[in-house]
Amino acid sequence: MTELNAEHARRAIVEHTRRLAESAAAAGPDAAVPTAPEWTITDLVEHVGQTQNWVAEIIERRITDPAQLPTEMAVLPTDPREWQAWLSDSAQRVASACSDDALDAPVFNPAGDERPGTRFWMSSMLNEAVVHGFDAAAAAGRPADIDADIAAALISNHLAMLTSPTWEMQRPKSAHAIRGTGQTLQWLATDTTDDAGAWFIEQRPDGARWQPATKQADVTVTGPARSLLLTLTRRLPLTDHKATNINVDGDTDLAQRWLDNTAHVSG
Repeated sequence: MTELNAEHARRAIVEHTRRLAESAAAAGPDAAVPTAPEWTITDLVEHVGQTQNWVAEIIERRITDPAQLPTEMAVLPTDPREWQAWLSDSAQRVASACSDDALDAPVFNPAGDERPGTRFWMSSMLNEAVVHGFDAAAAAGRPADIDADIAAALISNHLAMLTSPTWEMQRPKSAHAIRGTGQTLQWLATDTTDDAGAWFIEQRPDGARWQPATKQADVTVTGPARSLLLTLTRRLPLTDHKATNINVDGDTDLAQRWLDNTAHVSG
């Protein structure tokens, strides 16, 4: 599975949260978020800051029992002029919580997979900052750059969640919808090296499975890692080549069905 160096991931959480905060300030608190229907910038800022503080507490307290998860959420400042500092503090807090000493410590992992809890949460918080950073940028009409290695790591994280042991319990409709009888999907990044940018998915009767590999598939989706990530999280349309530089070879409907039943994992 594609993973970032921990220090790189921590820095990226802080940096992408900073960009998110700048975009939120440019858009204004009441601006609609076109890539997250029914959300305003206020909703987005509150969600990201609260989630970062909530996760930081889980790691800081080394919580292993889900019954002991925090029940109180951080309070969003009423003055939007304070939001950038508030988000900076929450990003720094969760990045610091994901210290080297904590990476392999016993911490609750809701995916139930082989990852230590802190590593799971670090990937999740990077995903929050990057994907919602794109949302905030879209609301402000600003560009949103995502490095290829970060996008590739988040694609692997996205697929790890969808195929995790607890996904059916958390999202039964999604888990059932992505089962199949052997249908295959290949996602290929054009700006990464080796198998770091290759994801092969098989839809089996007992659930979807993925591996970092390049194989013949029923549909192959090729494009920059950033575009693949934003398409997988339904921030960009699959078939708009001008917007994404993505090419689809094979069963487009199969790829679209996958997106329709999985994109909410990053919403």
